[in-house]
Amino acid sequence: MHESQQTRQKAKSEGDQKPNMHFFHKNNLSFAKPVLLLPFCLLTLSYFFFFSDNSGFQPLFTDSSCTTTKNSALDLFPLQDTNLRIFIGILTVPHLHERRHLLRLVYSLQTRSLGTAKVDVRFVFCHSMNEEQKIFLKLEIKQYNDIIILDCFENLNDGKTYTYLSSLPSMLRGAGDDQPYDYVVKTDDDAYFRLDNLAKLLRDKPRQDLYYGMELGCEGAQIACGVNNTFMAGFGYVLSWDLVEWIAESQIARNNKVGLEDVMLGKWLNTANKGKNRYNGFPNQLYDYKGDSPDGYFRHELVPDTVAVHKLKENSHWARTLNYFNATHGLRHSKLYNNLLIR
Repeated sequence: MHESQQTRQKAKSEGDQKPNMHFFHKNNLSFAKPVLLLPFCLLTLSYFFFFSDNSGFQPLFTDSSCTTTKNSALDLFPLQDTNLRIFIGILTVPHLHERRHLLRLVYSLQTRSLGTAKVDVRFVFCHSMNEEQKIFLKLEIKQYNDIIILDCFENLNDGKTYTYLSSLPSMLRGAGDDQPYDYVVKTDDDAYFRLDNLAKLLRDKPRQDLYYGMELGCEGAQIACGVNNTFMAGFGYVLSWDLVEWIAESQIARNNKVGLEDVMLGKWLNTANKGKNRYNGFPNQLYDYKGDSPDGYFRHELVPDTVAVHKLKENSHWARTLNYFNATHGLRHSKLYNNLLIR
């Protein structure tokens, strides 16, 4: 009996030393609940940050009808405040797959520092193409949704530019007939626009009757092109939206669409006394690539104020230009490539 009494006292003593198993008692849940819910809160915040439509992380290119959709692939820059809206059409031809891949890279990477602007970029084709080209273009549309195919035969000076500009109002306007863009750019696949400088240039310019580019005289093209007798070089010019709407309705443009495409545009505007807010970007904003060639009237060394540089015909031209403008700046360090790629 004595031994049994000692055993009970020992057990009672050990029981008194056991940890408090009432830590999660209902009186302590005010501390436990935040701890338990923290992972779920972090997960929810992560979802809204990366996938919410208001986060600023949007798909890069919109669909071919140019209406923004969540699944679109090249809507270059919808940010929180889109008080400047620019549409860029790159006139090109189906077989230049490699060039389009490069252009998608250089334009999409620029949009991260644009500020409050919206810039949409599309590649513009006529419908004349062979079956192989159709298959490849369909793949591009599925992946990027950045293709416009016009009802015309592929050409340089036989009306493609007219078809491009005159098709935009009906193609881009959405419900309610709201004006979708402030400016429209026509450019080529051998020109490189610096989107930040373009946005800065246009931000304080008139939104009506604007015609910006590298101004040339019509006498050099041996053609009379109206009262002003000037036009903007075809590699890259900007029109305010009202002028694009006017082109779509103008008999002057419709009846004079065949010829040097940039000269004809100047002729339309000059004949109708349009484009009175005219800005010449030559020589420091718009010019031709110089490379190893001697300086010429239209070409010179790359400069910081560049809005667009033209005649980037070879990949080596693009590489030099992109390097000058620090296009690869900010490349993250990684053991996967840094030791060999960055020295």
